[in-house]
Amino acid sequence: MTETAAVGEGEVLGVTIGEELIALYRIEDTFYATSNVCTHAFALLSDGYLEDDCIECPLHQALFHVPTGEARSRIAKRLLKTFAVKVENDRLLVEVPTTVEV
Repeated sequence: MTETAAVGEGEVLGVTIGEELIALYRIEDTFYATSNVCTHAFALLSDGYLEDDCIECPLHQALFHVPTGEARSRIAKRLLKTFAVKVENDRLLVEVPTTVEV
């Protein structure tokens, strides 16, 4: 768990949950979580540039809408994975689905 204070307004923070690389965002005092890996080429979005509600990949400037994961540039073709976030007692809880082999 990460404390809300760890993610400043208009900032992005990279964390690892299990095997998932996650980017946490605080936009207008709302918290979001997406995959931290660009869908175009391997780059950590937490090293990118957050403007308004879009994150720009630091490698090739692929652009994604943080709340929906929608690709907003021609270079990125696939959606960015998004995760539900809850705030409890000033801690961020991210819902990361698990895959179970049967």
